[in-house]
Amino acid sequence: MKIAIVWSSPNRDGLTAAAKNSLMDGLRSAGCELEELWLNGLHLEHCRACGNGFGLCRAEGRCVIGDDFAGAYETLQHCDGVVFVTAVYWHNMTECLKAFIDRLRRMENSHGDHRLAGKPVLLTACAGGSGNGAIQCLNAMEECMRHMELKTVERLPVIRFNRGYMLPALAEAGRAFAALIAQ
Repeated sequence: MKIAIVWSSPNRDGLTAAAKNSLMDGLRSAGCELEELWLNGLHLEHCRACGNGFGLCRAEGRCVIGDDFAGAYETLQHCDGVVFVTAVYWHNMTECLKAFIDRLRRMENSHGDHRLAGKPVLLTACAGGSGNGAIQCLNAMEECMRHMELKTVERLPVIRFNRGYMLPALAEAGRAFAALIAQ
C-alpha cells in the first residue's frame, strides 16, 4: 500500500515536521510504502489561469507550467491514500499548500475524469501561537478535498498545548489510516 505525505512548512524541525514524522512512523509500522512531498522544497508556481481562465488543464488534463507540479500530481494518482500536513498561517494552510491545491483542484475539476476522486485523505493542521486557527484551517482543507471528490476520513488539529499527547496519537492515526485503506 502506497501513501503520499504532502506537507508544507518552511521549518523542517518544527511542530509541523514533528507531526508529519509521527504520522509517517505510524504508517511505516503498518507496512505502508511512503512517498513524501515537501512542498517548500519543490519548485511550484501559482496557477496562471491561462487560456481565458482554463488552459490545457481543461482541454487535456495537463498544466502548461514546467515545474514540479506534474510529478507531484502523478505521485498522488498512483497512491492509495493521501496525508496532508500543514502549518497554519492566519487560520489557513500555508501559501505553498494553497498554491498546490489551487492547481490540483483545477486539474481535478477541469478535464472531467477526476483522477483522485474517492481517494481517502487524512488532514492535519499544526498551529503555533494560540492554536486558534487549526480548526478553521482543517475546515478549509476539507472543503477543497470535497470539491475534488476526495474522501476526508480524519481531521487532526495539533497545537502547542496538545503536542505532548497528539504526536503519539498521530502515529496511531497513521496506523488506523493504513488499516482503513487496507479494508
